[in-house]
Amino acid sequence: MKSILVTSFMILALFSGAVKAQDDVENRKIGYLIASIENMKGAKFIRNGTEHDGKEAAEHLRSKLKSAGGKVKNADDFIRLCASRSIISGKSYTIRLPDGRIIKSEQYFREKLREYNMEDKR
Repeated sequence: MKSILVTSFMILALFSGAVKAQDDVENRKIGYLIASIENMKGAKFIRNGTEHDGKEAAEHLRSKLKSAGGKVKNADDFIRLCASRSIISGKSYTIRLPDGRIIKSEQYFREKLREYNMEDKR
């Protein structure tokens, strides 16, 4: 009986460690996504018709992430639930790039996530 309890505890500890490691990976991805907009020079984050610089955009996304709580489990959830559209108006967020093109923020963040994942595999 004692060995079953010890084995069960060890399996649970290993599983908890794996879950924690996965959470750390996803948190790094989300941090990377937020930093990518925060540090983008010459771009504007457009939310409900109002332009914001990268620092303001990052603050807003961090606030939405905090408000989302346990709903955001990974970077995909972050993009879908926090970085794509306004909860209040339902309007998509957009980004005016330094070259003047305007793209949906979801497109921008999905591309940044692909870049992160490609770099991570190297």
